Amino acid sequence: MTTYLGPTELRSILTFSINLARAAGTLMLEGSQAIQSAPDVSSKKNSVDLVTEYDVAVENLVRSEIKKAYPNFKFIGEESYSSDTELTIEPTFCVDPIDGTTNFVHGFPYACISIGLIYQKRPVLGVIYNPFLDHLYTGIEGQGSYLTRNSKQPMKLPLASPKPLPSLSKALMGNILHLVDELPLILINDVLILAVEWGSDRGVPAILEKSQSFLRLAGDPADGIEGGRMGHSLRSLGSAALNFSMVAQGGLDLYWEIGCWPWDVCAGIVIAQEAGCVVTGSHAVLTAAADSSRDPFKVTSDVLTGRKYLVIRKLPDTPQETGREAQLRIAREFYQTVEDIQPK
Repeated sequence: MTTYLGPTELRSILTFSINLARAAGTLMLEGSQAIQSAPDVSSKKNSVDLVTEYDVAVENLVRSEIKKAYPNFKFIGEESYSSDTELTIEPTFCVDPIDGTTNFVHGFPYACISIGLIYQKRPVLGVIYNPFLDHLYTGIEGQGSYLTRNSKQPMKLPLASPKPLPSLSKALMGNILHLVDELPLILINDVLILAVEWGSDRGVPAILEKSQSFLRLAGDPADGIEGGRMGHSLRSLGSAALNFSMVAQGGLDLYWEIGCWPWDVCAGIVIAQEAGCVVTGSHAVLTAAADSSRDPFKVTSDVLTGRKYLVIRKLPDTPQETGREAQLRIAREFYQTVEDIQPK
């Protein structure tokens, strides 16, 4: 018998997930303190061993609590996922116990636990908790997303009224418009803040393709960078979940990621979408949607598991276009700028 989850059931699961995330956060802080206070992590037990120990400890805590509260729900995590794992219509928790492990090792306070819930093969609930800053992001499909700081009252996302990203006509003012394959692309200098990550694949061709993409996103077309967009800044927080959250919050304009897994992004997708952001998959997903009547921003199971993600913050309607039209335009122009990289 299929489990039914309506708005009331999802709110109950959200309360459970928040309490679980906070308990896991306490364990993360304990682990971080152990790593930072170790006299010599290279002897007896190195930092990788310590991270693994606490990564496993947090996942075991999460899995055991979920099993007790929701014994019929399925679970997806790094240890339980394989290439032939298929999503079903049954409720499935999708969890990354420690997202941002490199940050966790070095004491850089951008690591979190990410708890997502998949229902009917789509993400419907997300909780992301950064215990180092006590930032809690939450979202339920159809019920909005929120940020709670320092256990104060939740604030609805995005935190401020969204501002437009430059239109093509505005980009022409005082700037050079470059053409790539005779298609005009937006110039986003002095306004756009974009999150990118190098990822774990540092070999050829991935590292070269990412380098070329980053070069065009940041480079000055007036100073020799062909196709350069001269984005205001590129940021790397080191955590996919927190990158999604920051776009939802409005602190980042876009986030582009290649190589993540469903547990890295499931919760973030819900939080971002409920904040008015749009999420799409690969170049091919966007192109296929343009050639049909499909919604280019519908997060299907293929997008969730496709390991390629682009998220764009909420944009306001303007006299020239709706916010949704602007998001689609920017997505197309962005994918005309970067390489279509294949993850390992």
